[in-house]
Amino acid sequence: MMRSILAQRIKPLTSAPALRQKSTSSSPIQGDAGNIATHIHHKMTTFLSVATPIYFLAPFPSEGSSTLNSIFGTLLAVNISAHSWIGMNYVVTDYVPKVNKAMVGPARVVTAAISGVTLLGLVKLAVNDHGGIKGAITSLWNKPDKKEEK
Repeated sequence: MMRSILAQRIKPLTSAPALRQKSTSSSPIQGDAGNIATHIHHKMTTFLSVATPIYFLAPFPSEGSSTLNSIFGTLLAVNISAHSWIGMNYVVTDYVPKVNKAMVGPARVVTAAISGVTLLGLVKLAVNDHGGIKGAITSLWNKPDKKEEK
């Protein structure tokens, strides 16, 4: 008897969870539309997980410019910003309609703008002559040089 009461009160473990609502329209700012976006997002995840440690461990000079450092840093900047743009579009698709369905479009525009600014900032860091992205990150742990004025 106790067993039948517990069986009625506990939800069965075999019930299927609700499926994720996918984007159906194809707007240019919609980064999560279709299986191609998901495939690209996963490929970028793999690339970033392999390339980022290689970039930071590679013996690029932390000062001065290096063509290889600039190229690799720009490639990394493009992948980071595109990866975050597609990922944030998944967040917009999943959570913004729960608050207000009319806010999905503006949320996508804000996501695209943030990713664009991120891309511009990281590319500027990648091509500058202070060691690129790696130089900017490593400078966080270095003491600033004090220039003596005469």
